Amino acid sequence: MKNNNKKICKDWFIELQNLICKAVLELEKEYGSTAKFKKNKWSKGEYRIIEGDVIEKGGVAFSNVVGKFPKDFAKQIPGTEKNNNFWSSGVSVVLHPVNPKVPALHFNTRHIITSKSWFGGGIDATPCLEDKILKKNFHSKLKNTCDMHSKSYYPKYKKWCDEYFYLPHRKEIRGIGGIFFDYKMDNWDNDFEFVKDVGLTFVEIIKDVVRRKMFEKFTKKQKEIQLLKRGRYVEYNLLYDRGTKFGLNSGGNIDAILMSMPPNAKWK
Repeated sequence: MKNNNKKICKDWFIELQNLICKAVLELEKEYGSTAKFKKNKWSKGEYRIIEGDVIEKGGVAFSNVVGKFPKDFAKQIPGTEKNNNFWSSGVSVVLHPVNPKVPALHFNTRHIITSKSWFGGGIDATPCLEDKILKKNFHSKLKNTCDMHSKSYYPKYKKWCDEYFYLPHRKEIRGIGGIFFDYKMDNWDNDFEFVKDVGLTFVEIIKDVVRRKMFEKFTKKQKEIQLLKRGRYVEYNLLYDRGTKFGLNSGGNIDAILMSMPPNAKWK
């Protein structure tokens, strides 16, 4: 693996973080909000948090972590047979909206290097109210992006997402799915171009999906439904999410890892 590829990846993830934050701020401004991101820098990256009038709580994190995996965790990671050293970089995003008619949005892309090198990531949405038009438009955007690279990507990555974002103890899918991929190591240049397009697609999804519903009125009952749905979100992230487990086992920033938690949630 050329060090230049590491720099190319790292630079793109930093650029993507800026593009995502810009898209969110444009929506806040359009709504009439003056909310800004609070930047939190640490030795291995930067995570940004916003608490606005459109996005009740949003986190956009960039990281570039180099280190060693704990021995037991390393057994789950490709390319750690001889040693536990790794290099990783990526962007992770969670947006919890104020309006329950707007879905929570989740995104991440990452590049990890051990003795092997691969990309992973995905996009998914978690509405708390049924919206067939949203679901159709959301998946259409993802399919179009995947099809630009391979007709096999969308059905494969959609299925992977449906299986991945599943709560076994609740016997239910977390949201309306999306795409999810991991251990992608077919061709570095082609895989990187795909990862870039997935990131740019997420920027467009933010603008389109959030703007379409953010001005609509909602009821207390709908807000209550949203809070209960957020409870499911918390359960999944703490019990099953690979990104959470990877971050906690790779020396990641705990606050950055747990920024995905919603500002409020309820359980019955």
